[in-house]
Amino acid sequence: MASLASALGSKPGKDPLIMGIVNVTPDSFSDGGRYVDVVDALTQARKLVSQGANVIDVGGESTRPGAVPVGVEQELDRVLPVVEALATDGVLVSIDTSKPEVMREAVYAGACLINDVFALQQPGALATAASLQASVILMHMQGTPPTMQDEPSYKDVVMEVRSFLSRRIEACHAAGLDRSNLLVDPGFGFGKTREHNCALLDRLGQLAECGAPLVVGISRKSFVRALARSCEPNDIKEVSALLALLAVERGAAIVRVHDVELTKKFLDIRHDLQSFSPIH
Repeated sequence: MASLASALGSKPGKDPLIMGIVNVTPDSFSDGGRYVDVVDALTQARKLVSQGANVIDVGGESTRPGAVPVGVEQELDRVLPVVEALATDGVLVSIDTSKPEVMREAVYAGACLINDVFALQQPGALATAASLQASVILMHMQGTPPTMQDEPSYKDVVMEVRSFLSRRIEACHAAGLDRSNLLVDPGFGFGKTREHNCALLDRLGQLAECGAPLVVGISRKSFVRALARSCEPNDIKEVSALLALLAVERGAAIVRVHDVELTKKFLDIRHDLQSFSPIH
């Protein structure tokens, strides 16, 4: 099985990984309905890989605000053919799910990473992840997808998110998951207002000190649209890529994005600037 740890290890703090998003759903907030067909999903995933994605995150259930949960079998039917085909291609595959059954079958099909918006808090999820010993992204969310944007409230969003993620790291370690397999995601847009999201981005370095690689998913979210000050697709893409760059500058090891090509362009410019050495 391809290893996420080795991919992160080959980029020691300088070059982040790009995670491309492929939602095999009819109702995801940005690309819902575009890649429901397996052939379309695979075409998009392979396109993202060709553009520079290091990892492809495959999701079969929308977690947008107000999203309605789907059953295990339906989610499996959506994601397994995509996961298996991409893994056969040698692509690093992440499965975006909170269901233990989907985690298990996706890892058996070749996924090397579990991306869980509930941070392994659903019944059976922690034990399943520990038995699989796959890498896991632990995400913070206040509430649940159907209710999370109903007046989210914090005293200090950064410290509360950091505390939650640290506790989940400890719980996972106690359950038998190796710390080297754990990553954390502050959950931009998951039970946060625009002000909360901006505070998280501004103080992202404090979250990068949790003791696990930091994953940031800002791409095309509602507060990005507000910052873009227009609904023009190109504006939203450019602001998303800019925020991904800012996240990397503040400690993100992985950025989860829809627009891989543009994000990679920004990150390549950053890399070139870092490696530039003036002639004296």
